[in-house]
Amino acid sequence: MTSATWDPGEFQARLQTALGAFVDDRAQALEPLGPDAALLVQAARDAVRGGKRFRAMFCYWGFRAVRDPDPAEEEALVRAAGALELLHASALVHDDYMDASDTRRGRPSVHRAFAARHRAEGWRGDPEQYGAAAAILLGDLLLSWADEQLRTCGFGPQQVLDALRYFDTTRSEVIGGQFLDVSVQARGTADVEQSMRVLRYKSAKYSVERPLHVGAALAGGSTGVMDTLTAYGVPLGEAFQLRDDLLGVFGDPAVTGKPAGDDLTEGKRTVLVALALEALHGTDPEGSKMLDDSLGQPLDGKEVAELQRIIVRSGAQARVEERIDELMHRSLSAIDGSRVSAEAQSTLRGLAAAATQRVV
Repeated sequence: MTSATWDPGEFQARLQTALGAFVDDRAQALEPLGPDAALLVQAARDAVRGGKRFRAMFCYWGFRAVRDPDPAEEEALVRAAGALELLHASALVHDDYMDASDTRRGRPSVHRAFAARHRAEGWRGDPEQYGAAAAILLGDLLLSWADEQLRTCGFGPQQVLDALRYFDTTRSEVIGGQFLDVSVQARGTADVEQSMRVLRYKSAKYSVERPLHVGAALAGGSTGVMDTLTAYGVPLGEAFQLRDDLLGVFGDPAVTGKPAGDDLTEGKRTVLVALALEALHGTDPEGSKMLDDSLGQPLDGKEVAELQRIIVRSGAQARVEERIDELMHRSLSAIDGSRVSAEAQSTLRGLAAAATQRVV
């Protein structure tokens, strides 16, 4: 697949086929466990269906930043990219449970769906506990499968070992970043620097930089290429997550698959919220208190709209947009004139725009 014929939709279809084949293979191995295991496998199928697939795309183009895959490597590369999507699916299942989210991509979140099944069947015990157990185990299963998918993707042992070093780092960073997030929410306070640290390790690095590294490692990329991909990937990953922060407060539920203002009801101490509280502290103490007190509380549409107005009035929304633009400039400047192939440079610019210019 040359860049002249690069079609994100076609790539997404091939990726879904590869993921479906992997899950089907694993389903056969679990078939002796019976119908309960089949329910877990079906939930896994649902968890890896849909989404933007940016992580897989960055993995693919991390490889292409070094060299083009030969025909035998092409399908192995798609399967390797699928490992990043399995990791992402695992993180989302766990994240939804930790955040007590009701929905994911317009469907009930895993813990809610299994709790509802428990209630519908009239089983013993606590439905919510059953749902929690199912979500934890499904997330663990997807995490295990992510490792297996990469190890069995079809590249040679040394290539896979080189890629696994970055993949291992990715998993440690995202789990550590998730715990930073949990701790920040528990304390109920976070300044902009703390919020940026959470953003960087919980999401930004594993969304862009590390997938690029995994792909480049499979291609035998040099230290110089890895450094260039870091200089491109870290600021872009931060811009990507800042866009998600805006979508979490101002996004259209029809686009995000989440209720309006979902980050506010979940009590997320995002960079957007930290900037708003910082600005309001000296200029609008009443607005600052209202925003701070409302985080993590049940909110109706009218209350969400009022908090949105407070955040806009604080200037935080505009400051986040400015920061996204600054990070995008840093990211794209890193690959200008670099040793990254011309085809990869062109596509990485397009992916950067797609990742950060989603509609709020």
